[in-house]
Amino acid sequence: MKVHSKSQQRGITFFGLLFVGTVIALTGVVAAQVFPTVIEYQAIVKATNKAAAGSSVIEIRTIFDKQSEIDDFKSVKGTDLEITKEGEKVVVSFSYQREIHLTGPAWLTLKYAGRSK
Repeated sequence: MKVHSKSQQRGITFFGLLFVGTVIALTGVVAAQVFPTVIEYQAIVKATNKAAAGSSVIEIRTIFDKQSEIDDFKSVKGTDLEITKEGEKVVVSFSYQREIHLTGPAWLTLKYAGRSK
């Protein structure tokens, strides 16, 4: 029977495995809470690009509000949009932040900003 000395053994200890498992689990929980905000941001960018096709400020805000009802997001409203003109092109921009409660006094603040193409 061949006996291996401790210096030749390889692997991870039980406590190391628990630590790695805990870190992976916490990362997964945070990612699961952040993922819906990223999907919402993409829907807002899509609505902003559609709204930029409007010819007046009122029409742009109306198009955006209708698209927000379709995609069901409430973080940005038509009145929150900044509408400017760069040359002959209408540019619609927005910014907002989302807060996700992690635990106790810990919060994760996500700041989103975008503009039409």
